[in-house]
Amino acid sequence: MADVIRLQYQPLRFSSLFPSFPSSFRNSPPVQYSTKRVFPLSCSSVAAGLASLAFTPRKRLLSFKVCATVAGTNQPKWWEKNASNMVDIHSTQEFLDALSQAGDRLVIVEFYGTWCASCRALYPKLCRTAEEHPEIVFLKVNFDENKPMCKSMNVKVLPYFHFYRGADGQLESFSCSLAKFQKIKDAIETHNTARCSIGPPKGIGDLKIAPPFAPKDISAQSTKE
Repeated sequence: MADVIRLQYQPLRFSSLFPSFPSSFRNSPPVQYSTKRVFPLSCSSVAAGLASLAFTPRKRLLSFKVCATVAGTNQPKWWEKNASNMVDIHSTQEFLDALSQAGDRLVIVEFYGTWCASCRALYPKLCRTAEEHPEIVFLKVNFDENKPMCKSMNVKVLPYFHFYRGADGQLESFSCSLAKFQKIKDAIETHNTARCSIGPPKGIGDLKIAPPFAPKDISAQSTKE
């Protein structure tokens, strides 16, 4: 049978019901009950009610954390944070057009992979370098999106860089990591000088426009730090 709790004109304090509450609650004035009614309650129902009351704040806090995590998923990927003079290349034709439109400006081409740890580590410093040299055109070639073109340009290690300049065509190419970033700075200092263009870019190599369904059976390695 359910136990019977009889409430009379007796003062009740929080310390008697919740001994673990802070002292500010335990020392609060007694609560007077002006009724003398009998409530048939079981011990199990009282315990269940107190337990649900105690865990309510924690549930609300947990739901807030989940919402905050979901809201942060709309941030751009690391390779999508471009400087103003950076251009993403999605095809061989886009690459050739970008070189032609650059005229006599120095063009730096970065071959990268979204899965490449060395590419990710180097990228923030490359963006700062691009901002420091607004006169240079930076082209970004995603290896996985342009495998036929990368194969024809003998790109086998990532990140990899090509330097082009007006009528001189390709000036230099090399692999680079964050630890060897000085190579990029030295190449910029060497090739970023005033020149006059006397014709279309040359020295691109055996690069040809790949057919729409060219095989994609090659892979690249990541440069170690």
